[in-house]
Amino acid sequence: MPLRTRLNPRHSLAFRLTLWYATIFTLSTGIAFALFYIFITSIIRDRTDQELIGQARRFSAILSTESPDEVSKAMVIEAQAAGVRKVFFRLLYPDGQAFFSSNMTYWKDITVNLSAIKRLAQGTSYVVETITIPDRGQKRVRVLYAMLGPNVAIQVGESMEGYSRFHDVFEIILIFTMAFLFIVAVGVGWFMAKTAVSGVEAVTRTARRISAGALEERVPVRDSSDEIDLLARTFNEMLDRIQVLVREVKEMADNIAHDLKNPIARIRGTAEVTLTTSRSIGEYENMAASTIEECDRLLDMINTMLMISKTESGVYKPSLQDVDIARLVRDTCELFSPGAEDKGLTLRCEAPHTILMRGDIHMIQRMISNLLDNAIKYTSTGGKITLDASVDIAGQVTVSVHDTGAGILPDELPHIFERFYRGDQSRSTVGIGLGLSLSRAIARAHGGDVSVTSDFGKGSTFIVTFPNTSPPTS
Repeated sequence: MPLRTRLNPRHSLAFRLTLWYATIFTLSTGIAFALFYIFITSIIRDRTDQELIGQARRFSAILSTESPDEVSKAMVIEAQAAGVRKVFFRLLYPDGQAFFSSNMTYWKDITVNLSAIKRLAQGTSYVVETITIPDRGQKRVRVLYAMLGPNVAIQVGESMEGYSRFHDVFEIILIFTMAFLFIVAVGVGWFMAKTAVSGVEAVTRTARRISAGALEERVPVRDSSDEIDLLARTFNEMLDRIQVLVREVKEMADNIAHDLKNPIARIRGTAEVTLTTSRSIGEYENMAASTIEECDRLLDMINTMLMISKTESGVYKPSLQDVDIARLVRDTCELFSPGAEDKGLTLRCEAPHTILMRGDIHMIQRMISNLLDNAIKYTSTGGKITLDASVDIAGQVTVSVHDTGAGILPDELPHIFERFYRGDQSRSTVGIGLGLSLSRAIARAHGGDVSVTSDFGKGSTFIVTFPNTSPPTS
């Protein structure tokens, strides 16, 4: 999908975060209201039960000292005082049949629960139940059954009108409050979500500008040290690396084009001159030899580039075997001694009798040869070159090449291992600028590295280090 395609708001992360926040907040609030409702109704119900139990106890006390008629009179007075629609009383025999009641005109639909009477007969102190009267708008009544005496039970009922009013008011308040809180939760959630994903949106905007070609763009970092800030820093580091890679690829392409252009131009020029001016077989043979030489140079450059790429990417794995680095250093010195003598240089080799390690002998030999060839190439007549190999107590192998040549400028040191890079001192010398890149790639393929120190005008020292990879001893 193109980067410029606008995101559907319903599919955005901010929308989903807002929806989740509002839903969770609303559910949490609803659960809190439900718990509050259960708590309040429980208190109301318990208070009603205590009132009913208190009335039963008062009538039981009257019955214990007076006749049932006095209890009946007290019930009538109590019902009239409270209101006939508020409370009612019934006196019952043990079989559940009523023998006295207050004004039951309003409560005619309420019957006696025989199972409750049986439970009283079995020794239960009292039984409480809630009855709903459908014909009166689902009106609720709290009813108590208790024993007043050996053969007298009482049924006391009290209207739960206060409970019903509380329920209705609570329901209205709950609906409006939940609606209001949901709207607030959506607003707060949207604000928090937009704030949280603002860093992601900044990354997206930067990515779009980069896709348009602005590789120098970076995501603003707020120094908040949160996940978004970490994402922005990581994204910027990735962009820095990509920009470096793009620049290196561009420079490499320019260098390759330049290095390919010159040999091809020489081949074409030689062929054109030979074809237009020469007639002898010898001249054509010279043209063919020159062409082969230039082609070999091109092939060597291409093969070196492929070797560096495969080694750095891990595609090419070193063929590990036991390598005597000390002997390899001595053989390399012997190989390059004639060239050094021809140039008037002193080449000295310092290495113990044996240094064993695991490595690719051909790759390591090529690396040492590259470093020694560079030292000879950039050291003037009368100079000195020292090739040294050593191993420390920890088993780390070190190979160093020191020369008294021209040295390297300080501002060129960070770049000398880049492909095709050639400093000002080396532009007049034959080469393609891949030797040091290949040497570093080979060292790193063996788990080591190459470093350099240089004093401009006095010489340079290249140091190759390998970790402890010595073969096991029997």
